[in-house]
Amino acid sequence: MTYVIAEPCIDVLDRSCVEECPVDCIYEGDRALYIHPDECVDCGACEPVCPVEAIYYEDDVPEAWSVFTADNARFFTETLPGASAPLSSPGGAAKVGRLGADTSLVAEHPRRDDR
Repeated sequence: MTYVIAEPCIDVLDRSCVEECPVDCIYEGDRALYIHPDECVDCGACEPVCPVEAIYYEDDVPEAWSVFTADNARFFTETLPGASAPLSSPGGAAKVGRLGADTSLVAEHPRRDDR
């Protein structure tokens, strides 16, 4: 099991969760953040610091955002736009920095100009 970042994070990218994560498993796309399901140790440190309540334990993701569970994993298993291969498991977000690409679910989501 792992934690998942859902729809409220899109176009927010607050990064409080990134700073709180003790294992550096939260990666930055272009418009959203993603938790690596194999690197997450299920400590839950990220969840309470999220200002938009976008982080949920995998079993607790609201039904309306359930597609984000598979989408978070897809970020690491599919080749993102502009990449030559899937990100896979690089062993820490700090190594790769901001990736500037998202899954199609996030990339195609309407922009939030009000955030």
